[in-house]
Amino acid sequence: MSDTADSSETRTTPDSRLDTLVKAPLSSIFQAASETLDLRFLLLQTLVHPLNALQSNLSHLLPLTMFGFGGKKFRPDEDIGDLSGKVVVITGGEWFRLDTCVLSADKMTGNNGLGKESVLQLAKHNPARILLAARTPSKAEAAIKEIKTAVPSANISYLKLDLCSFKSISAAAQDFQSQSPRLDILMNNAGIMATPLAETEDGYESQFGTNHMGHALFTKLLMPILLKTAEEEGSDVRIVNLTSEGHNLAPRPQGILLDEAKLKAQGPWARYGQSKLANILFTKELASRYPSITSVAIHPGIISTGLYGPNQQSNMLLRYGVMLIGPLIMADVRTGALNQLWGAAGKKTEVMSGNYYTPVGACSKGSKWAQKKDLAEELWAWTEQELASKGYS
Repeated sequence: MSDTADSSETRTTPDSRLDTLVKAPLSSIFQAASETLDLRFLLLQTLVHPLNALQSNLSHLLPLTMFGFGGKKFRPDEDIGDLSGKVVVITGGEWFRLDTCVLSADKMTGNNGLGKESVLQLAKHNPARILLAARTPSKAEAAIKEIKTAVPSANISYLKLDLCSFKSISAAAQDFQSQSPRLDILMNNAGIMATPLAETEDGYESQFGTNHMGHALFTKLLMPILLKTAEEEGSDVRIVNLTSEGHNLAPRPQGILLDEAKLKAQGPWARYGQSKLANILFTKELASRYPSITSVAIHPGIISTGLYGPNQQSNMLLRYGVMLIGPLIMADVRTGALNQLWGAAGKKTEVMSGNYYTPVGACSKGSKWAQKKDLAEELWAWTEQELASKGYS
């Protein structure tokens, strides 16, 4: 059929123009929903773990722990013990450069979120030192200054770290090792969520590259000092990896796509889901391979932090979804940090290495992928091979 015939058959009529006007907005909505599924994460939390959402947000009105639901009651001021002599490293902060990854620093608020809150609460219990690892000195120093106002005696310093760059990660690990002979708590807190497609400096999809690969390398490079500290009598060394119930959104049916091209063909939430599933699987392998260290994967809950900001700006479904649903299911940052604080400083007899915990201290099996030992082993082997290929064997 000729081009002329095609154009004549599709000539616009008044009725077709009206039909287009009606369908266009609906098409945009359905396209946004099908391509990004921005509301799935919010709805997933409420539908799959409604009691967690209630416990996180209504605990001041209805303490569900009294009925045996919603996890443990954890009060940082009272339940975190004396941390004298201990050294803590917490990753957290605005990681992303426009030229390499996804977002400019002012769009990410890790230093105003769970990382900062964790530093504040741990600082109250007299640790020898806390290092806040982040990319931008000015933002990290501002956070540290604010925390020291609340805890004047706190010894908190800044460690330059860009999780988008293996070179920066290596430099940060070397910098830390030159400053401290020990490391008692490593909290891999930083991360991004459902961001547009981009690559890290080393060529990995940005979410997987940051949330998994960046922290995997940082942990690997700090492992010698973690193991050395664990050899000391009375030590209690911990690695706390932040993950998410969003790991349920990982690519189907595999869960983990190690082919970069296939991963990059996925939508933002599937890519996010893979990175969070990787955090759980990585934690299980850490526990298996390094039994002298307590390694746990932590889901903080649905927290009102800057992670949702970029997505709200670009997608109207999430923007209005957060406005409507957010107040019902989103907890504040202080509440959101409880689970990772429990993982870092809760009773050693309760925090079991290799487990995945939802708020607060509630052990969960996670998705079917999170329970696959062979998948965890495959991811570990692949990660080690990738790091070795970049010179980090």
